[in-house]
Amino acid sequence: MTTLLILEGNATALVEAGKSDALPFAKCFMSVDPSLSLRVANPYARDITLDDLKGVDGVVFTGSGVAWSTAEPEAEPLRAAMRIVFETGLPVWGSCNGMQLAAVVLGGRVGASLKGSEVGVAHDIQLTDAGAAHPMMAGKASGFVSPCVHRDEVQDLPEGAVLLAGNDHSPVQAFAYAKDGVDFWGVQYHPECDSRDMADWLRGRGAETDALVADLEIAETDSDAAARLGTSPKGLTTPERARELINWVQHVKTRADCA
Repeated sequence: MTTLLILEGNATALVEAGKSDALPFAKCFMSVDPSLSLRVANPYARDITLDDLKGVDGVVFTGSGVAWSTAEPEAEPLRAAMRIVFETGLPVWGSCNGMQLAAVVLGGRVGASLKGSEVGVAHDIQLTDAGAAHPMMAGKASGFVSPCVHRDEVQDLPEGAVLLAGNDHSPVQAFAYAKDGVDFWGVQYHPECDSRDMADWLRGRGAETDALVADLEIAETDSDAAARLGTSPKGLTTPERARELINWVQHVKTRADCA
């Protein structure tokens, strides 16, 4: 049985208020592969140690709704957890905050996007040549749309990182890092979230997002709503939307079989 450890990116107070970024991952993983065994821990609640990684085949760092970036002192519990995980050489996935966290830990730089927040969906994500050839993006066509919401972005990649995808809003939408025993795949967007998950995150933010929320709520079954988001209902289905995660799970299983 393949075991994944999901490390929550939200501070304890947010999780207690019902804002968990681990839950969409759990729902997505159970949808694509019910045979997976899932564990969840929160580095903001307690230190992550090597004992947490015993029997684990792959580790996920989720997104986050905290007010600080992954480079700020407040994020040290997450950075410490990632450093420990990287020391093991296990396959690691990061979405949004998780990708930004890896960039910082590996020597890159993050900052607030000069174009403001990218909210609801990331449009026209283009694969690089390296991305088109990378196993993370197998089965993914260039120019895709994905649920997303982020304030910060990776502004300088770590030395040795491979850029896999970007768009006009954020040039780094996906990267991989395979150096010095680290095995990391990450994306700026949220393939683990369905459109209704994203609607739930954005609901109540004000009139400027009301129309977007309304479209996100029905886009998986309504062609017009999906078109307004720049995609189709099929593009938002789990096999299409979460292809990168499906590919990562296969990567984890292959690594475990070879161990």
